[in-house]
Amino acid sequence: MTVQRPDRLLSRQDRVRIQEQVLGPRAAKRVASFRDGVSYVEAGAWRQFLAWLIDFVVFVLGVGVGVVVLALVDRSANLDGGLIALSIVAILFAVPSLYGVCYRNGRALGAVVAGTRLVRMADGGRIGGKAPWAMVIRTVLMPLLLATVVVGALAGGGAAPGGSLVRVSVDVDATGRLRAAGITR
Repeated sequence: MTVQRPDRLLSRQDRVRIQEQVLGPRAAKRVASFRDGVSYVEAGAWRQFLAWLIDFVVFVLGVGVGVVVLALVDRSANLDGGLIALSIVAILFAVPSLYGVCYRNGRALGAVVAGTRLVRMADGGRIGGKAPWAMVIRTVLMPLLLATVVVGALAGGGAAPGGSLVRVSVDVDATGRLRAAGITR
């Protein structure tokens, strides 16, 4: 479907109607804007979860391979217990960092399968050099945070502090249709 670009600015009501025609009602509800004003379609919760789950499985498999390699090295070199513990902690952070190098364009295996892309909230650009850190947050720190929140809630803890989004998962296909229709702002 092609929507002609109007000579005048669209009212909010007209823009919402066109978005529903181009994207469908469910995707049109997820239209948002980056901080620079350009519109995008945020990935749905299930797609975001699927992307995270696949990335987490890759992380677990990578950690498993790292532990097996460590066990083989320990078998031949008879490593100290403290060194083994330190090596396991290093593996927990090294695996997502290495996997994050593949994530520089915002599309690791999970994102490719789910049809999403992780982009900067400021302007929708690729996350680039911070991708290894983003993968550590996604696979190690977020599950730890979730566990902490659950334990805190069960223990009667207070509300969590506020924060701000730095990155957001974008629905690649729907955002492409939105831009092709010419309604990017």
